[in-house]
Amino acid sequence: MTVSVPSASTRQRLAVLEPYLYSAPVLLLITVTTLVPIVIGISYAFRNVMLLDPTSGGLVGLDNFRDLMSDASFWNALKNTITWTASCVAFQFIFGLILALMLNRPFPGRSIIQPIVFLPWAIPTFLIGMNWSWLLNPAIGPLPHWAYALGLMSTPGNILSDPDYALLGPVIAGIWWGTPFFAITLLAALQSIPREIYEAAEIDGASNFERFRSITVPFLAPTMVVTVMLRTIWVANSPELIVVMTKGGPADSSQIVASYVFTQAYQGLNFGYASAIATALVVLLLIYALLLISIRQMMLRAR
Repeated sequence: MTVSVPSASTRQRLAVLEPYLYSAPVLLLITVTTLVPIVIGISYAFRNVMLLDPTSGGLVGLDNFRDLMSDASFWNALKNTITWTASCVAFQFIFGLILALMLNRPFPGRSIIQPIVFLPWAIPTFLIGMNWSWLLNPAIGPLPHWAYALGLMSTPGNILSDPDYALLGPVIAGIWWGTPFFAITLLAALQSIPREIYEAAEIDGASNFERFRSITVPFLAPTMVVTVMLRTIWVANSPELIVVMTKGGPADSSQIVASYVFTQAYQGLNFGYASAIATALVVLLLIYALLLISIRQMMLRAR
């Protein structure tokens, strides 16, 4: 019995294909569970898909996007999205950096405080929205009465029912919820900085601020860019706090693009228009991500 031995060229081709064969099941799973739904969702943006209308589903071309350009509610939601995202990410980053710097130094009780600091990140967003809604409700929550006692409010009212301040409630809840993300990631980056660099700078007479500016910030900069980019995308795409706390109201004063998608899809049942809104948000976030990645590459080349 003779056994055929593959030729050298055949073995070479098999060696090239081997990694793709190993990764094929994962790629197939990603395609089925992620890429296919994305393609279907984007296709809805070019169709008239009304959930309760059996005659809908026909192609409408760019009509949904034309309606979007003249939709005042969308532009208001986009403005609120910028305010919501910038406020949450900026304060989450600042407080997270402060916590990371504090937790990077040894002190009594650090092993107990660390899990407490990271606790908000483990709580479901829906539950966080409910808790902060109760805290901001003057009938059962203490925060309006504390704000009134400090002179921050003329009366202990509910800011979630005030069109001028309704967005402030989810922003406060979002800052509390997302700060541990920056604290965890920045703390890990801080602990990777060699201590010898700080010791050498201290011997040379560098102050704490100079060591922070000349050592800490340059080492943290790439991590900062990546975490800010990821967190911005997550916050802009997260309508849970808005939906739970204000439902986008009153009078759309706290509506963001992600919650507007939810409103159009599950209250208006207009999945075609909702998909057009979601597609526009994806394009805007992709442009933002590409800009930040370009900035990070320039920072790495500068180092």
